[in-house]
Amino acid sequence: MGKLVVEKNKSFQIEKTDILVVDTLVMQDSSSLQLNMQKVDNFIHAKETFIGRGCTILGGGKNGDKGNSGKSAAAQTAPCRNGDVGSAGKLGGHGQRATNLSLYFNNLTINGSLVIDLNGGDGGDGGGGGRGGDGGSGTRVCPAGDGGNGGNGASGGNGGDGGTVNINCKNCDDLHLIMGNKLVVKNFGGFGGLGGDGGFGGQAGLGPVRDGKNGLHGGDGVSARQGRTGAVNLGRN
Repeated sequence: MGKLVVEKNKSFQIEKTDILVVDTLVMQDSSSLQLNMQKVDNFIHAKETFIGRGCTILGGGKNGDKGNSGKSAAAQTAPCRNGDVGSAGKLGGHGQRATNLSLYFNNLTINGSLVIDLNGGDGGDGGGGGRGGDGGSGTRVCPAGDGGNGGNGASGGNGGDGGTVNINCKNCDDLHLIMGNKLVVKNFGGFGGLGGDGGFGGQAGLGPVRDGKNGLHGGDGVSARQGRTGAVNLGRN
């Protein structure tokens, strides 16, 4: 491709490939390049590159889904029967890993700013456990039922890893001088999802012979790990 112009407030999607090769790349104000998230690595080669104000390159991972909560057990309607146990929550989904990006330029002119977003997706929170069912009432011939235990909370999903960025510009000044100002890289690992709360135990049934016991609280789910932060490599190859 000879020249690619991403117009103001528009987005260009890299599809069906992991590489974009152009002689000239122009990103007008508030434009964006969307990387191919189906690929582990993306590559952009451009001899001449011109960046406007508020431009972005997007390759961050999606957040994981929140786990569904467990179903609460119904109260026991039969006398002297124990309540049922609440259902366990569902696991939180893992955050998506960001893609890696390698940029190769001969010349780079940034008139405004360029943000490269390769943050990993956050993990989804685990679902909470369902409440235990209440125990049935007692009679003169049988003790009241115990409350059912609450369901366990589910673990959260792991955060996705941030992507690694390689920027090589043959004729550029030291890119370190514009990092954090004209050139901003965001490639943090996603936050791990929180563990779901355990469900409450069901209430004890009451009766003339003996009251039941309250159900136990379900165990809380485990919070997941945060994703790893990606590397940033700058060069003049």
